[in-house]
Amino acid sequence: MGVKGFVEGGVASIVAGCSTHPLDLIKVRMQLQGEKAPAPKPQPVHALRPAFAFSANSSSAAIHVPAAAAPPRVGPISVGMRIVQADGVAALFSGVSATVLRQTLYSTTRMGLYDVLKQKWSDPVSGSMPLAQKIAAGLVAGGIGAAIGNPADVAMVRMQADGRLPAAQRRNYKGVVDAIARMSRQEGVASLWRGSGLTVNRAMIVTASQLASYDQFKEMILEKGVMADGLGTHVTASFAAGFVAAVASNPVDVIKTRVMNMKVEPGEVPPYSGALDCALKTVRAEGPMALYKGFIPTISRQGPFTVVLFVTLEQVRKLLKEF
Repeated sequence: MGVKGFVEGGVASIVAGCSTHPLDLIKVRMQLQGEKAPAPKPQPVHALRPAFAFSANSSSAAIHVPAAAAPPRVGPISVGMRIVQADGVAALFSGVSATVLRQTLYSTTRMGLYDVLKQKWSDPVSGSMPLAQKIAAGLVAGGIGAAIGNPADVAMVRMQADGRLPAAQRRNYKGVVDAIARMSRQEGVASLWRGSGLTVNRAMIVTASQLASYDQFKEMILEKGVMADGLGTHVTASFAAGFVAAVASNPVDVIKTRVMNMKVEPGEVPPYSGALDCALKTVRAEGPMALYKGFIPTISRQGPFTVVLFVTLEQVRKLLKEF
């Protein structure tokens, strides 16, 4: 199929990514819940009120400021409502330009490569491929696709997370091109591949579990005669594949989101030194289940995303067969 496989996968991925973008944004916001905010910089003495700055006892007196209570953790519906109430319905599509670029680079590559590998590794007589080889094809395709699409992934995470910051701390990227240009200029080109190891690992897990399980579920349904090769089969197989992918990838996704979103100030120690440090700090501060933060919106997004992806893919394949 060659180039055709890349075109089919790219079109299906962009449609699926844009249609489920609000759920992805809610997932990112929930994954950042409970993360320790960077400590504010100490104010200079002249910024304090005169009564505190020049009091005769100021050197020995301690000013006790009550600690702010941690905000309660809320569910996906509440997160979505807060976003709409604070910034309007359009805020649910913050970072959608980065989603389009990410799907164009990452998903087009992984879907096309998986299709190429599946054709090369399938049995020439039966046309089938063992599950182990499907998983291997997904791992290879996902890893390569993620490495190519990482800059758009970083931009997307930052643009989606920006609204949770105080107005003075927001990055306020105008779009994905502005985000990539400013990151390159202010933090160096290497910042575009921040968290790339996590992105690659996550993409390998998602692609292997999502594409391989879809093919496997579809073959099982058709072989057992449960349903014919049509919309019902495609929806059932794709939803099952989405569930498998969500369970397998959520822990890596949480760490990836936090590493990509962290602010690194010049001359200061980064909040996380890497993926392992982020995982340890997250588990230590918030417990092991913190790695499954945002799972409800993850499965709520991964299910519809996978359904839209594969249903669109099957329809695009039928359409292109006529040309």
